[in-house]
Amino acid sequence: MLVIDDLTQVQLEQETVLTIGAFDGVHRGHQYLVQQLVKAAHESGRLAGLLTFHPHPDVVLAHRVPLYLTTPGEKVALLERLGLDWVAILRFDQEMARTSAADFVAMLCRHLHMVELWVGRDFALGRNREGNVATLRKLGEELGFTVRVVEPLPEDGDPISSTRIRQLLYQGNVREAARLLGRYPSLAGKVISGSKRGRLLGIPTANLEIRAERVIPADGVYAAYAVVGDQRYPAIVNIGRRPSFENSERTVEAHILDFNNDIYGFDLVIEFVERLRHEQRFDDVDELIEQIHRDMRRARELLAVEGEKSEARLAEVK
Repeated sequence: MLVIDDLTQVQLEQETVLTIGAFDGVHRGHQYLVQQLVKAAHESGRLAGLLTFHPHPDVVLAHRVPLYLTTPGEKVALLERLGLDWVAILRFDQEMARTSAADFVAMLCRHLHMVELWVGRDFALGRNREGNVATLRKLGEELGFTVRVVEPLPEDGDPISSTRIRQLLYQGNVREAARLLGRYPSLAGKVISGSKRGRLLGIPTANLEIRAERVIPADGVYAAYAVVGDQRYPAIVNIGRRPSFENSERTVEAHILDFNNDIYGFDLVIEFVERLRHEQRFDDVDELIEQIHRDMRRARELLAVEGEKSEARLAEVK
């Protein structure tokens, strides 16, 4: 899959069916849209392309810093699995914000050979969001492309959306978030040196350095998988301020079960499966250790069942 970061450096010869949006999280609704687009494009002998922006336009237009479900790199990796021929991630800045809808779509036609544009009903692009569906259709008549309006994929009566998934994560409901994402919600970061309190308690933890703009689930203890390289291990993860030790900094730390390797400086991915409990304060260290061991036992049981479910799903596919 070709990754584009500058349209002026690209000149596609083959016609393209294109969609444009934030696609944060690449959730099941996004996946459904992209899969339908890829199928339609390839059946007609065209390329399937997707265009997105970073940072989110709200950073420039509303001076609001959004929290993301996925980094640009994670987004590209997820989109690549869907069969797209190319993905463009363009920088959204003041110059982009001042670009008219007519100039922008003309650039898409010129550099990406766009002949069909798939968008949502409320979609708009260009200066002051002037390029709504009606305007885009008029521009399409002039520039030789068609506009197809696609409806969002509903789930339980409401559309699947990145906003809905963020709210679930803020509530700690990682199980429901996983259902809408089509995969476990995850966080990735470098393992950094922490207070080493876990090691002193006999329960060493890997502290993750998380990018400031990432959505982090609610404080609490979670059953999770820890991915180190290409290996996946059961784990428990604590998110919060460690109130038993009067720590003011919010941290994400994982205790990987049956794992003793030194991974300081390594990249670690945490896949959240289920929230076990709220974070709580313990006045007695022995009581804290006892609770952590209960968490570990519960996580083992839960993840063992989770593994059996995954194997059953794979068997059904085969």
